[in-house]
Amino acid sequence: MKKGTCKKLAVLTSGGDASGMNACIRTVVRYGLYHGFEMYGVKHGYKGLINDEIFLMPYGAVSNSVHAGGTILRTSRCPEFKEHEVFTKAAQNLLDKGIDNLIVIGGDGSFRGAQDLHEFTDLNVIGVPGTIDNDMGYTDSTIGFDTACNTVIDAILKLRDTITSHDRIMILEVMGRDCGNIALNSAVAGGAEYVIVPEAPADVDEIAASVKRGFDKGKTSTIILLAEGKNYLKDELMQKVAASTGRTVNHMALGYMQRGGIPTMSDRVLAARMGQRAVELIECGQSGRVVGIRGGDIYDTTIIEALSLPKDFDRQLYNLAIVISK
Repeated sequence: MKKGTCKKLAVLTSGGDASGMNACIRTVVRYGLYHGFEMYGVKHGYKGLINDEIFLMPYGAVSNSVHAGGTILRTSRCPEFKEHEVFTKAAQNLLDKGIDNLIVIGGDGSFRGAQDLHEFTDLNVIGVPGTIDNDMGYTDSTIGFDTACNTVIDAILKLRDTITSHDRIMILEVMGRDCGNIALNSAVAGGAEYVIVPEAPADVDEIAASVKRGFDKGKTSTIILLAEGKNYLKDELMQKVAASTGRTVNHMALGYMQRGGIPTMSDRVLAARMGQRAVELIECGQSGRVVGIRGGDIYDTTIIEALSLPKDFDRQLYNLAIVISK
């Protein structure tokens, strides 16, 4: 530890919420208490750190939270945290209470804030990846991704019922920013006919013609999964598919429903394993590192390394989706 011998540890969630964050908070608090830390929570992420929303978290503070979506600590986006005087003031709010250890659960923007705290203040900082987008290249998965995909799959199945009843076509737009992982994995698991992602070119004319061929062969519905990074194609896609098939084409953006809901078993277990490693790193005096998973194993690396790695696109899975879905 950089300063002092006190054993105090704070945890916060930052940026977009992701189901499984509470499971991670629960593990951090209880595993931290097991290791002799006095545990603290920070409400509303980095904004709460700036505003000194820091409170003691006893064992019971995380009771009945493992199954809950969202984050019991609340969260926010805080662009002003990039400013040196802002994040140093925020760090001082912790240090003034004798807290020199912090675990940050969030995405790449949250990790950049954690790196600044590590590099320019006396805090020991460890990051845990909590984001539904699964867009961080250093880790196979992030907390919240599996739950978000299951929400999309549930929507695909429900939409299938109604569009089949009306012989219609549905363009379902899903989150992921510039990463198509939610769209791709949900399309394969949910049986969508087409998936359009930022990582691969999309031939709208060919998709329209292919949809028509499907109906000519007896199909009664079609679902096109559209990643938000390619949502600029929506209007052209709707017009050309409708013109090609002569059928009604609907569009639905699933939106924030993908963030909430009861976390899956996979997300809860991943969150617990990552939370455990984060506390162990703090216990060992580590800082400026983030937790990830590779090949089923929990590991850690530097924040700088984590932020530098692009997310690999699963071309093999994408090619499989093209073959089996039409």
